[in-house]
Amino acid sequence: MTRRPRFPALDGLRAIGALAVLTTHVGFQSGTSLNGPFAGLLARLDVGVALFFAISGFLLYRPHVVAWFEESEPPRLLPYLRNRALRIVPALWVAVLLAAVLLPHDHTIGWLNYLRHATFTQIYVEGPSVPGLSQLWSLATEVAFYLLLPLIAKLLTSYERPTRRGVRWRLAVLFGFALLGPAWMAAINATDHSLAGLWLPGYIGWFAVGMGMALWQVARTSGRLGPSALDTLAKIPGTVWGIGIALFLIATTPIAGPYGLSVPTPAQAFVKCLLYTGIAACALFPAISPTRRTAGVLGGRIGHVAGDLSYSVFVYHLIVLSLVERLFDKQLFSGHFALLFWATVVATTGVAAASYYGMERPIMRRGRRDRTYDVSGTGLASSASAQPNKIDDWTKPEVRPAPPAGQG
Repeated sequence: MTRRPRFPALDGLRAIGALAVLTTHVGFQSGTSLNGPFAGLLARLDVGVALFFAISGFLLYRPHVVAWFEESEPPRLLPYLRNRALRIVPALWVAVLLAAVLLPHDHTIGWLNYLRHATFTQIYVEGPSVPGLSQLWSLATEVAFYLLLPLIAKLLTSYERPTRRGVRWRLAVLFGFALLGPAWMAAINATDHSLAGLWLPGYIGWFAVGMGMALWQVARTSGRLGPSALDTLAKIPGTVWGIGIALFLIATTPIAGPYGLSVPTPAQAFVKCLLYTGIAACALFPAISPTRRTAGVLGGRIGHVAGDLSYSVFVYHLIVLSLVERLFDKQLFSGHFALLFWATVVATTGVAAASYYGMERPIMRRGRRDRTYDVSGTGLASSASAQPNKIDDWTKPEVRPAPPAGQG
């Protein structure tokens, strides 16, 4: 088995992203995101999606960068697509089935609406909102990135050998991608094409954040780039995260648009997308070259398990949230955020664990036969990170060896 570097701190970041998305939906359901002193804070926790996208950009683009630097073959397309499907499709299909069977829906929601969610096409066709599945728009956007990534990677890593000048030029291109997203969102909100606000161009900057960090990390480790201020920042994660928190607090103000589903102005849409890009960058950067303490906190036992369950939590939490409100008197939760939050967290964690350990992980272990197609190259990894990579999450394409009992 070829080994590749592992980034344990990303486990905790995925868990934080999933919890943020769950929390913002609980806030809306309880009415706390629209009124009260914490309305802005709860409404902007959808920034968890930006964090997911940045992690995906880093982990999925990095093998292409390593192949470029080592002048080896890039990840093979068919195994890459197969492993992406094995990771995300089973739980998605179960969630769609559960939503169709367990949650009430009116006559305007037909089987075609559920089929679109099961095939990642709901963001391209106008249709009614499907109870329990509205969060899956971001999964459809991520799948678009999965499909486009091999082409983007080929364009960025072909034609010349990696040099310092070439690396800097590509970093500049990825920085341009980071500005494309806010520009797209501003343009969409200036027109009547609101559905296009869910498409990949509006969020390509969030993926580009991770892609740029993957390129910088590999180039810096291999010596293609010399020391810079980024090396200093990597040693003071608290400062970087503090900047991210400051950007988040700015985003909680009306400068980033309304807290509800009202349409923002073009300027507000631009600012919100740009702020989320910065927040994702600040959250991710300390985790790709973590200090010992950062790796221990985010990548420890709890973070490891929580990272494993993050995708399942994301997929099922709105269904669980709706069922919790139905099982109890919905009025009981009106304005009682904490009560609804903890009930949803506990129930969703149970459902996610059953799904992951009972279905998702066994399917991945049986389906992922090719275990070496996207090796990142331990020659470019520091000795501290040259460990087997844990991949059974929704943002990584590789497969790790079967872990000892209790370590999955």
